[in-house]
Amino acid sequence: MDIRNELLKLVDSTLNLGGRGLAFDDATPLIGAVPELDSMGVVSLLTAFEERLGFAVEDDEIDGSVFETFGTLLAFVTGKLEG
Repeated sequence: MDIRNELLKLVDSTLNLGGRGLAFDDATPLIGAVPELDSMGVVSLLTAFEERLGFAVEDDEIDGSVFETFGTLLAFVTGKLEG
């Protein structure tokens, strides 16, 4: 699985970005920059991780820094899938 492309598609579809999310790179800011990524958007992504990528996220594993940029989110997801 190409984790980067899967995550790009997951973020775009989960947040209903209409294709905007497919152009994100590692430096793309998320929290505070993508209006759709509010508290409900975070919950939706966490649910999508479990349903579509097959891993759960515990409360103590996540904080705002995970959603700082697409790169930080990718690093978190990669760690979960490879760990």
